[in-house]
Amino acid sequence: MANEERVVHQPIHPDVAEKLDPEYIAFHNATTAYTIPLYRLPQIDPALRLGSHVGGGAEPLKVGSIRDISFSKCTARVYTPEGSAPATGWPVLLFFHGGKVFGGWTIGGLNSQLSFLTNACKRAQCVVISVDYRLAPENPYPAAVEDAEEALHWVYRHGKSELNVDINKFAVGGGSSGGNLAAVVALKAVLAEPPVPLVLQLLFVPVIDNTATTSGEKYKSWAENANTVALPPESMLWFRDNYLPNHEDRAKWDSSPIFAPDEAFKKAPKTWIAVMELDILRDEALAYGEKLQKAGVEVDLKYYKSVPHPTHIMDGAVMQVGRQIISDAVYALNNAFSTT
Repeated sequence: MANEERVVHQPIHPDVAEKLDPEYIAFHNATTAYTIPLYRLPQIDPALRLGSHVGGGAEPLKVGSIRDISFSKCTARVYTPEGSAPATGWPVLLFFHGGKVFGGWTIGGLNSQLSFLTNACKRAQCVVISVDYRLAPENPYPAAVEDAEEALHWVYRHGKSELNVDINKFAVGGGSSGGNLAAVVALKAVLAEPPVPLVLQLLFVPVIDNTATTSGEKYKSWAENANTVALPPESMLWFRDNYLPNHEDRAKWDSSPIFAPDEAFKKAPKTWIAVMELDILRDEALAYGEKLQKAGVEVDLKYYKSVPHPTHIMDGAVMQVGRQIISDAVYALNNAFSTT
Protein backbone atom coordinates (compact mmCIF):
# COMPACT_ATOMS: atom_id res chain seq x y z
CA MET A 1 0.00 0.00 0.00
CA ALA A 2 1.39 3.40 -0.93
CA ASN A 3 2.30 5.79 1.85
CA GLU A 4 -0.40 8.23 0.83
CA GLU A 5 -3.01 5.53 1.48
CA ARG A 6 -1.71 4.74 4.94
CA VAL A 7 -2.72 6.39 8.17
CA VAL A 8 -0.28 8.82 9.75
CA HIS A 9 -0.25 8.01 13.46
CA GLN A 10 2.71 10.19 14.43
CA PRO A 11 2.76 13.45 12.48
CA ILE A 12 5.58 15.86 13.20
CA HIS A 13 4.26 18.68 15.34
CA PRO A 14 4.70 22.16 13.79
CA ASP A 15 6.77 23.45 16.70
CA VAL A 16 9.20 20.56 16.21
CA ALA A 17 9.35 20.61 12.42
CA GLU A 18 11.11 23.98 12.31
CA LYS A 19 13.83 22.73 14.68
CA LEU A 20 14.32 19.17 13.42
CA ASP A 21 17.21 17.90 11.30
CA PRO A 22 16.03 17.51 7.65
CA GLU A 23 17.44 13.98 7.39
CA TYR A 24 15.45 12.96 10.43
CA ILE A 25 12.28 14.54 9.01
CA ALA A 26 12.70 12.58 5.78
CA PHE A 27 13.20 9.28 7.61
CA HIS A 28 10.30 9.89 9.98
CA ASN A 29 7.88 10.85 7.22
CA ALA A 30 8.80 7.70 5.28
CA THR A 31 8.61 5.26 8.20
CA THR A 32 7.87 6.20 11.81
CA ALA A 33 4.94 8.46 10.95
CA TYR A 34 2.88 5.40 9.94
CA THR A 35 3.50 3.33 13.08
CA ILE A 36 1.22 3.30 16.10
CA PRO A 37 3.03 4.35 19.31
CA LEU A 38 3.48 1.44 21.69
CA TYR A 39 1.56 3.13 24.48
CA ARG A 40 -1.55 3.18 22.27
CA LEU A 41 -1.47 -0.54 21.48
CA PRO A 42 -3.84 -2.80 23.46
CA GLN A 43 -1.10 -5.43 23.45
CA ILE A 44 2.37 -5.70 21.95
CA ASP A 45 3.23 -8.12 19.17
CA PRO A 46 5.87 -10.47 20.63
CA ALA A 47 8.04 -9.81 17.57
CA LEU A 48 8.41 -6.21 18.68
CA ARG A 49 9.84 -7.30 22.01
CA LEU A 50 13.02 -8.40 20.22
CA GLY A 51 13.70 -5.03 18.69
CA SER A 52 11.39 -2.36 17.40
CA HIS A 53 9.20 -1.77 14.42
CA VAL A 54 11.34 1.16 13.25
CA GLY A 55 15.01 0.94 12.33
CA GLY A 56 17.49 3.40 10.92
CA GLY A 57 20.82 1.89 11.87
CA ALA A 58 23.60 1.25 9.36
CA GLU A 59 24.63 -2.27 8.42
CA PRO A 60 26.83 -3.98 11.03
CA LEU A 61 30.56 -4.16 10.34
CA LYS A 62 32.46 -7.42 10.00
CA VAL A 63 34.23 -8.52 13.18
CA GLY A 64 36.47 -11.44 14.00
CA SER A 65 33.95 -13.63 15.82
CA ILE A 66 30.55 -13.55 17.50
CA ARG A 67 29.41 -15.97 20.17
CA ASP A 68 26.92 -16.13 23.02
CA ILE A 69 27.60 -16.73 26.70
CA SER A 70 25.23 -17.46 29.56
CA PHE A 71 24.76 -15.84 32.94
CA SER A 72 22.42 -17.16 35.63
CA LYS A 73 19.22 -15.56 34.28
CA CYS A 74 20.13 -14.06 30.91
CA THR A 75 22.58 -14.35 28.04
CA ALA A 76 25.06 -12.03 26.35
CA ARG A 77 26.63 -11.78 22.91
CA VAL A 78 30.38 -11.35 22.60
CA TYR A 79 31.98 -9.56 19.65
CA THR A 80 35.73 -10.09 19.23
CA PRO A 81 37.92 -8.10 16.81
CA GLU A 82 39.76 -9.61 13.89
CA GLY A 83 43.46 -10.36 14.31
CA SER A 84 45.56 -11.14 17.35
CA ALA A 85 44.87 -9.77 20.80
CA PRO A 86 47.41 -7.49 22.52
CA ALA A 87 49.76 -9.24 24.93
CA THR A 88 47.62 -8.21 27.91
CA GLY A 89 44.32 -9.13 26.22
CA TRP A 90 41.65 -7.13 24.47
CA PRO A 91 40.13 -4.00 26.00
CA VAL A 92 36.49 -4.69 26.84
CA LEU A 93 33.18 -2.81 26.66
CA LEU A 94 30.21 -4.19 28.60
CA PHE A 95 27.11 -2.80 26.87
CA PHE A 96 23.41 -2.55 27.74
CA HIS A 97 21.04 -2.01 24.83
CA GLY A 98 18.15 0.40 24.68
CA GLY A 99 16.27 -1.37 21.91
CA LYS A 100 16.61 -0.65 18.19
CA VAL A 101 15.05 2.79 18.53
CA PHE A 102 13.78 2.83 22.10
CA GLY A 103 13.46 0.05 24.62
CA GLY A 104 12.50 1.35 28.02
CA TRP A 105 13.57 -1.89 29.74
CA THR A 106 10.69 -3.61 27.90
CA ILE A 107 11.85 -4.05 24.29
CA GLY A 108 15.09 -5.09 22.64
CA GLY A 109 17.60 -7.90 22.70
CA LEU A 110 20.73 -9.26 21.12
CA ASN A 111 19.84 -7.77 17.72
CA SER A 112 19.65 -4.24 19.11
CA GLN A 113 22.20 -1.53 18.25
CA LEU A 114 24.30 -3.81 16.04
CA SER A 115 25.87 -0.94 14.13
CA PHE A 116 27.38 0.61 17.24
CA LEU A 117 28.40 -2.73 18.74
CA THR A 118 30.34 -3.75 15.65
CA ASN A 119 31.78 -0.26 15.15
CA ALA A 120 33.04 -0.26 18.73
CA CYS A 121 34.52 -3.75 18.32
CA LYS A 122 36.26 -3.03 15.03
CA ARG A 123 37.25 0.62 15.36
CA ALA A 124 38.14 0.63 19.07
CA GLN A 125 39.72 -2.84 18.81
CA CYS A 126 37.92 -4.17 21.86
CA VAL A 127 35.76 -7.09 22.87
CA VAL A 128 32.14 -5.95 23.17
CA ILE A 129 29.72 -7.84 25.41
CA SER A 130 26.06 -7.00 24.80
CA VAL A 131 23.82 -8.13 27.67
CA ASP A 132 20.36 -9.52 26.91
CA TYR A 133 18.98 -8.49 30.30
CA ARG A 134 15.51 -9.57 31.40
CA LEU A 135 12.69 -7.33 30.24
CA ALA A 136 9.65 -5.83 31.91
CA PRO A 137 6.74 -6.12 32.44
CA GLU A 138 7.34 -9.85 33.02
CA ASN A 139 10.54 -9.01 34.88
CA PRO A 140 10.25 -5.50 36.34
CA TYR A 141 12.87 -3.66 38.39
CA PRO A 142 15.23 -4.81 39.83
CA ALA A 143 15.65 -7.75 37.40
CA ALA A 144 17.55 -5.77 34.75
CA VAL A 145 19.80 -4.21 37.41
CA GLU A 146 20.57 -7.65 38.85
CA ASP A 147 21.50 -8.96 35.39
CA ALA A 148 23.65 -5.92 34.67
CA GLU A 149 25.49 -6.20 37.97
CA GLU A 150 26.05 -9.93 37.51
CA ALA A 151 27.52 -9.26 34.06
CA LEU A 152 29.86 -6.62 35.50
CA HIS A 153 31.29 -8.99 38.10
CA TRP A 154 31.46 -11.90 35.66
CA VAL A 155 33.64 -9.89 33.29
CA TYR A 156 35.85 -8.74 36.14
CA ARG A 157 36.30 -12.25 37.53
CA HIS A 158 36.22 -14.40 34.39
CA GLY A 159 36.81 -12.08 31.45
CA LYS A 160 40.54 -12.73 31.25
CA SER A 161 40.30 -16.52 31.34
CA GLU A 162 37.12 -16.87 29.27
CA LEU A 163 37.43 -14.06 26.71
CA ASN A 164 41.08 -12.96 26.87
CA VAL A 165 40.19 -9.43 27.93
CA ASP A 166 42.31 -6.95 29.84
CA ILE A 167 40.27 -6.01 32.91
CA ASN A 168 42.51 -2.99 33.40
CA LYS A 169 40.89 -1.61 30.23
CA PHE A 170 37.26 -2.16 31.18
CA ALA A 171 34.46 0.21 30.09
CA VAL A 172 30.69 0.06 30.48
CA GLY A 173 28.15 1.67 28.19
CA GLY A 174 24.55 1.76 27.13
CA GLY A 175 21.82 3.69 25.38
CA SER A 176 18.58 5.12 26.80
CA SER A 177 17.28 2.52 29.30
CA GLY A 178 20.57 0.70 28.75
CA GLY A 179 22.35 3.96 29.53
CA ASN A 180 20.47 3.96 32.81
CA LEU A 181 21.76 0.45 33.57
CA ALA A 182 25.30 1.40 32.54
CA ALA A 183 25.28 4.44 34.84
CA VAL A 184 23.94 2.34 37.72
CA VAL A 185 26.56 -0.36 37.13
CA ALA A 186 29.38 2.18 36.91
CA LEU A 187 28.42 3.58 40.30
CA LYS A 188 27.91 0.13 41.82
CA ALA A 189 31.36 -0.84 40.54
CA VAL A 190 33.12 1.80 42.63
CA LEU A 191 31.16 0.86 45.75
CA ALA A 192 31.79 -2.88 45.39
CA GLU A 193 34.16 -4.76 47.70
CA PRO A 194 36.64 -4.93 46.15
CA PRO A 195 35.87 -2.11 43.69
CA VAL A 196 35.68 -2.98 40.00
CA PRO A 197 38.01 -0.54 38.21
CA LEU A 198 36.50 1.06 35.11
CA VAL A 199 38.18 3.37 32.63
CA LEU A 200 34.97 4.86 31.19
CA GLN A 201 31.19 4.98 31.37
CA LEU A 202 29.81 5.62 27.87
CA LEU A 203 26.23 6.87 28.02
CA PHE A 204 23.93 7.58 25.08
CA VAL A 205 20.80 9.59 26.03
CA PRO A 206 20.56 7.86 29.43
CA VAL A 207 17.51 7.74 31.68
CA ILE A 208 18.89 9.32 34.85
CA ASP A 209 15.88 10.26 36.97
CA ASN A 210 12.73 8.15 37.01
CA THR A 211 11.00 10.68 39.25
CA ALA A 212 10.93 13.31 36.47
CA THR A 213 7.48 14.71 35.66
CA THR A 214 5.84 16.00 32.51
CA SER A 215 5.40 19.47 34.01
CA GLY A 216 9.06 20.26 33.44
CA GLU A 217 9.37 21.45 37.02
CA LYS A 218 12.49 19.36 37.59
CA TYR A 219 13.79 19.23 34.02
CA LYS A 220 12.58 21.82 31.50
CA SER A 221 13.21 19.49 28.57
CA TRP A 222 10.20 17.37 29.56
CA ALA A 223 7.94 20.37 28.84
CA GLU A 224 9.99 22.00 26.09
CA ASN A 225 10.18 18.77 24.09
CA ALA A 226 6.71 17.47 24.90
CA ASN A 227 5.87 17.38 21.18
CA THR A 228 9.08 15.69 20.11
CA VAL A 229 9.06 12.70 17.78
CA ALA A 230 10.17 9.18 18.80
CA LEU A 231 10.05 9.59 22.60
CA PRO A 232 7.17 11.81 23.71
CA PRO A 233 6.36 11.91 27.43
CA GLU A 234 3.53 9.41 26.97
CA SER A 235 5.98 6.78 25.71
CA MET A 236 8.47 7.37 28.51
CA LEU A 237 5.77 7.12 31.15
CA TRP A 238 4.52 3.87 29.57
CA PHE A 239 8.02 2.40 29.78
CA ARG A 240 8.40 3.62 33.35
CA ASP A 241 5.08 2.11 34.40
CA ASN A 242 6.09 -1.25 32.98
CA TYR A 243 9.59 -1.25 34.49
CA LEU A 244 8.79 0.47 37.78
CA PRO A 245 5.19 -0.39 38.67
CA ASN A 246 5.91 0.30 42.36
CA HIS A 247 6.21 4.06 42.66
CA GLU A 248 8.44 3.89 45.73
CA ASP A 249 11.13 2.20 43.60
CA ARG A 250 11.48 5.19 41.28
CA ALA A 251 13.57 7.26 43.70
CA LYS A 252 15.94 4.41 44.53
CA TRP A 253 19.34 5.22 43.15
CA ASP A 254 19.72 1.99 41.20
CA SER A 255 16.68 3.04 39.17
CA SER A 256 17.52 6.77 39.24
CA PRO A 257 21.32 7.12 39.42
CA ILE A 258 21.13 10.87 40.00
CA PHE A 259 20.34 9.93 43.62
CA ALA A 260 23.43 7.73 44.13
CA PRO A 261 25.57 8.37 47.24
CA ASP A 262 28.09 11.21 47.04
CA GLU A 263 30.85 8.66 47.59
CA ALA A 264 29.91 6.92 44.35
CA PHE A 265 30.03 10.16 42.38
CA LYS A 266 33.44 11.06 43.80
CA LYS A 267 34.85 7.67 42.75
CA ALA A 268 33.05 7.39 39.40
CA PRO A 269 35.09 6.70 36.26
CA LYS A 270 35.68 9.11 33.42
CA THR A 271 32.38 9.71 31.65
CA TRP A 272 31.19 10.36 28.10
CA ILE A 273 27.55 11.40 27.61
CA ALA A 274 25.65 11.94 24.35
CA VAL A 275 22.73 14.35 24.73
CA MET A 276 20.15 15.18 22.03
CA GLU A 277 18.67 18.67 21.95
CA LEU A 278 15.09 17.57 21.17
CA ASP A 279 14.93 14.80 23.76
CA ILE A 280 12.76 14.95 26.87
CA LEU A 281 15.66 13.27 28.73
CA ARG A 282 18.11 16.02 27.74
CA ASP A 283 18.21 18.00 30.99
CA GLU A 284 18.48 15.05 33.37
CA ALA A 285 21.52 13.82 31.42
CA LEU A 286 23.00 17.31 31.62
CA ALA A 287 22.31 17.38 35.37
CA TYR A 288 24.04 14.03 35.78
CA GLY A 289 27.11 15.26 33.91
CA GLU A 290 27.19 18.41 36.03
CA LYS A 291 26.93 16.43 39.27
CA LEU A 292 29.81 14.19 38.18
CA GLN A 293 31.92 17.22 37.27
CA LYS A 294 31.26 18.84 40.64
CA ALA A 295 32.45 15.59 42.26
CA GLY A 296 35.74 15.91 40.35
CA VAL A 297 35.05 13.43 37.54
CA GLU A 298 36.30 14.11 34.01
CA VAL A 299 33.17 14.39 31.85
CA ASP A 300 33.02 14.72 28.07
CA LEU A 301 29.49 15.86 27.31
CA LYS A 302 28.47 15.87 23.65
CA TYR A 303 25.42 17.96 22.73
CA TYR A 304 23.85 17.25 19.35
CA LYS A 305 21.53 19.95 18.05
CA SER A 306 18.29 19.54 16.10
CA VAL A 307 17.87 15.81 16.73
CA PRO A 308 15.64 13.69 19.01
CA HIS A 309 16.24 10.80 21.37
CA PRO A 310 17.06 7.81 19.09
CA THR A 311 19.51 9.56 16.73
CA HIS A 312 22.48 7.75 18.29
CA ILE A 313 21.35 4.49 16.69
CA MET A 314 20.25 5.96 13.36
CA ASP A 315 23.60 6.25 11.59
CA GLY A 316 22.01 4.70 8.50
CA ALA A 317 19.02 7.02 8.26
CA VAL A 318 20.18 10.26 9.90
CA MET A 319 23.60 9.86 8.43
CA GLN A 320 25.48 13.04 9.23
CA VAL A 321 24.58 13.36 12.91
CA GLY A 322 24.15 9.63 13.54
CA ARG A 323 27.56 8.80 12.13
CA GLN A 324 29.15 11.64 14.07
CA ILE A 325 27.74 10.27 17.32
CA ILE A 326 29.14 6.81 16.59
CA SER A 327 32.53 8.27 15.70
CA ASP A 328 32.60 10.42 18.84
CA ALA A 329 31.81 7.39 20.99
CA VAL A 330 34.46 5.25 19.32
CA TYR A 331 37.00 8.05 19.83
CA ALA A 332 36.09 8.20 23.52
CA LEU A 333 36.62 4.45 23.84
CA ASN A 334 39.96 4.55 22.05
CA ASN A 335 41.10 7.44 24.21
CA ALA A 336 40.08 5.69 27.44
CA PHE A 337 41.77 2.43 26.45
CA SER A 338 44.97 4.09 25.23
CA THR A 339 45.48 6.27 28.31
CA THR A 340 45.10 3.44 30.80
